[in-house]
Amino acid sequence: MRKFFRSLTCFLSAASILTLSICTAAAYNTPDNIMLSTKNGSESISGCNLVIGDIKTSENGSDQLTAAGSLRLFGIFPVKDVNVHYTERPVVTPGGQPFGIRLYTGGLIVSRISGVPCENGSKNPAEAAGIKCGDIITHAKNQELKTNEQLMNICEKSEGEPIFLRCIRDGKYFTASVTPVLDKDLHVYRLGMWVKDSCAGIGTITFTDDKTKSFAGLGHGLYDGESGSLMPLYKGDIVPANIVSTDRGAGGSPGSLCGVFTSGEPIGTISSNSDCGIYGLCSDYFSGEKIEIAFRHEVKRGKAQILSTTEGSAPEYYNIEIEDITYNSSDPTKSIVIKITDPKLLKKTGGIVRGMSGSPIIQNGRLAGAVTHVFVNDPSRGYAVFAETMSEQNKEILMKQ
Repeated sequence: MRKFFRSLTCFLSAASILTLSICTAAAYNTPDNIMLSTKNGSESISGCNLVIGDIKTSENGSDQLTAAGSLRLFGIFPVKDVNVHYTERPVVTPGGQPFGIRLYTGGLIVSRISGVPCENGSKNPAEAAGIKCGDIITHAKNQELKTNEQLMNICEKSEGEPIFLRCIRDGKYFTASVTPVLDKDLHVYRLGMWVKDSCAGIGTITFTDDKTKSFAGLGHGLYDGESGSLMPLYKGDIVPANIVSTDRGAGGSPGSLCGVFTSGEPIGTISSNSDCGIYGLCSDYFSGEKIEIAFRHEVKRGKAQILSTTEGSAPEYYNIEIEDITYNSSDPTKSIVIKITDPKLLKKTGGIVRGMSGSPIIQNGRLAGAVTHVFVNDPSRGYAVFAETMSEQNKEILMKQ
């Protein structure tokens, strides 16, 4: 009898450890917020039963229905509590086509601080005034700034008198008084900083929405290459583009798609430059077969495809593997890890290259995500963002317009 109880105790201990392990894995593999398109009585997520409480209207003023949910293994063992949101499943047209981006900043972004050669040595007025790389200068002498030339003219006419600047840093406004110094070589007054008022480049369309005439692309924001700051948007547009050549990537040296604008005529306007991509309104320039967006809990490890353009303007499907998923990542642009497995793409590009960001990821006939970053030391692998994240971002931007 004693032997029986000892065996039973060991069995129950093993069962408890196994149950705990399954619950822990299920909790990790389930988002905190779950989107559902139907109000079924029961749902199965990550191998567990989703028990849903009373359904009510969202408190944020929208007509979206929400509910508190509890994920339970075998319908008994609690795994985690989640927030359930009921929404109409978005239907979009996946992209994969290249497009040209022209963005003009809302203010001037400080990309570099440097000394000014003077008669008594090098001086740096901007640094002395507390200006840092990434700061956004919105006004100088109470004049709103839109171009580099505006600030340059104010500086040259200052005759060395202090210039009061209004700036933004980390979303907060502050003022600074900068005293220009005379450059002994150029014989002009300078502030000791380099600023930018625009940027341009090539990206990939993730999806378009015929219903709202909107688009989403890139999967990550447009950043200033020197300061690393998100470019503030004043206005911008997108134009047609073609990929003319490809620089193949290798370990330690990511490649790139080399593209050209094929027309200066805009096919859309940019409404937002956010951490998760650029968004805006567009014409009917992009076309294709409509598909549903996958909710993030539906995206699984395993086989998938990306839709991308490596030559011209017509996208092709390439095979990939979704290797890992972080459903509650602090950085949404790195929620998914993918690996390029398609021999054709590996031979041509080495994997993921610059300009491919925004390429749609298709899994089980639905839009699952978009390519965002390449692993520098292994171009065959990279990160991606959930399509659900980009769709929700697009919806929020449209609501504010």
